Amino acid sequence: MTSTPTNDPADPSSGLPLSSPGAAAAELADAMTRAIKRIRRQTGWRLEPYGITPGQARALRTLAHVPGCETPDQAMRLSDLAEKLHIAPRSATTVVDALEEAGLVERSPDPADRRAVRLLLTADGRAAVERIGRVRDEVAQEYFGEVSPGDEEVLLRVLRSAEARFLAAGPPRRTAPPGAAR
Repeated sequence: MTSTPTNDPADPSSGLPLSSPGAAAAELADAMTRAIKRIRRQTGWRLEPYGITPGQARALRTLAHVPGCETPDQAMRLSDLAEKLHIAPRSATTVVDALEEAGLVERSPDPADRRAVRLLLTADGRAAVERIGRVRDEVAQEYFGEVSPGDEEVLLRVLRSAEARFLAAGPPRRTAPPGAAR
């Protein structure tokens, strides 16, 4: 479904200039949020027949990018997976429990630290990563298919630049908004 831009300045799709200095950045953030939600929803629907959630797919893809992910001495630790996914270790445990139950990963004791667990990608896990890749490509092509390659490159460059600046600045401080109760 496509929408037709209007001449209403309150309509974010109107194409009219935004009035306040931060309005363009805020509208960009809103547009990205909508895009991410739609892409994530479509991806989830496409992965559902395989019994894989988007969160599990992220975990599998993260594990698959580790060189030696099928060998106990090189596989990723559970704690490292949680860190890379930016989730709590308990949440990573829940995701890995489901992946292990599905036969996509195996837990293995860390040879260097008996308290740690390493996660091995199984052959079925590798096949799932390939399916996930195909689904991601299909959904991305459907969403961005009408965008010119030049615009895709610009968008990717802008997002990479913004992310690099954000990361270089360090973690943001959590402060109360002006006028908030303390």
